[in-house]
Amino acid sequence: RSLEGLKTFSYLEELILDNNLLGNDLLLPKLPHLHTLTLNKNQITELESLLDHLAEVVPSLQYLSLLGNMACPNELVCKEKDEDDYQRYRYFVLHKLTNLKFLDARKVTRKEREEALVRGAFMKVVKPKDAKVGVLIEVTTMLFINTVFK
Repeated sequence: RSLEGLKTFSYLEELILDNNLLGNDLLLPKLPHLHTLTLNKNQITELESLLDHLAEVVPSLQYLSLLGNMACPNELVCKEKDEDDYQRYRYFVLHKLTNLKFLDARKVTRKEREEALVRGAFMKVVKPKDAKVGVLIEVTTMLFINTVFK
């Protein structure tokens, strides 16, 4: 799936790409006026590379929604995820995309923005694959953060 044709719409302000089977290879052209992007219910699993790409190509982004992707940890995608996992995800996204006013279906609060500045970089979830066992192990830095920042 190519999104290359979007480069002719350099003044595009809103883009809805829900339910398009888009994955980690998603590449958007530079869209300097885009303020709203929804990528709900796709196949995005790698959050950091997506956020780095979006920071580069959509600098005016204020509204982003990633619900229904594995990269967005919530009960809709995975029953093992809870509100704490989702909040850590929000802090990490807000750390990377500092201009966001809405993330998913919720307005960004002043408290979230402050937490993202202090702790957002440490909220990254690393998912190494253990080929021998065939399981996905999630490692977060929360224990470290709780120890350091208390």
